[in-house]
Amino acid sequence: MVDWFDRTGRAYPWRATTDPYAILVSELMLQQTRIETVLERRYFERWMERFPDVGTLAVAADDEILKAWEGLGYYSRARHLREAARRIVTEHGGVFPSDPREIRGLPGVGEYTAGAVLAFAYDRAASMIDGNVARVLTRLFDYHESIDAPNGKRRLAEWSALLVDASRARRFQSGLMEIGQRICRARQPLCGQCPVADFCATREPEGLPVKRQRVEIEDVEEHVGYFRDPSRGILLCREDGRRRVGLWRLPLLEVERRADLELLLQFAYPITRYRVSLHVYAVPGWQETPSGGEWFSEAELDSLALASPYRRALEKLRFTSR
Repeated sequence: MVDWFDRTGRAYPWRATTDPYAILVSELMLQQTRIETVLERRYFERWMERFPDVGTLAVAADDEILKAWEGLGYYSRARHLREAARRIVTEHGGVFPSDPREIRGLPGVGEYTAGAVLAFAYDRAASMIDGNVARVLTRLFDYHESIDAPNGKRRLAEWSALLVDASRARRFQSGLMEIGQRICRARQPLCGQCPVADFCATREPEGLPVKRQRVEIEDVEEHVGYFRDPSRGILLCREDGRRRVGLWRLPLLEVERRADLELLLQFAYPITRYRVSLHVYAVPGWQETPSGGEWFSEAELDSLALASPYRRALEKLRFTSR
């Protein structure tokens, strides 16, 4: 596997560094986000240009980090990064810790992320189980129990620790993850191209891994107002929900308020276990505005941190109003 990775491994930007801070940034970005998304919009490179070290990130304001994270979703990850940077500055003198317990103690860092930092930054053997690795291991060992159950998680950790090559952990773990990304795919795995196919015990790879039943997707509706005034601009409010707190959004509208308003735009977007149907209504600027709202010119919108659905809505409305 290491030989295969040395020959064919992809040159991701975070693989060009062993800086543990940069590794932590990349790992938190790649949680809940497709690698193609991070690559295509240069999220990692732009973050590192804006916050090149823990000292810079530790003093960054909310608006700065949320704007740099805009479009990645799960914004608590950005705040966890900043809190980790602050703890490294205050408790470790600005030097990223190398002790596994101290790494696991950083905000937002679980077992997998700590293992990734140890392997990719310090080239040390550590158990690392993400979705790709779990899929490879369950197929290699032909494991038919649920990997979400405690026993399944324990078995995966045991196999990961057993297999890892301590003398070249960085390359081994990179190869294992890349097999999961490129070869041992969830659907239509490319078994004929797999460098460890001779060691694989399963004959029905597409049936593995076994997971608990997925949560049903719930349809919900969201109704917001497009307050646009020629002299004041566009009205936005701060998010106060758990996932997007601190970002700007279009103001929510109660049922009685939107009864006679014109529907300008409607589209759906997914978030966690919900499929949200977003409705955007034209609200005359002279109407009473929601408390806590602020007016922004169109030129200021680009510098604000907006959740992706509202950025998309504003872009559509700006284009159609020209």
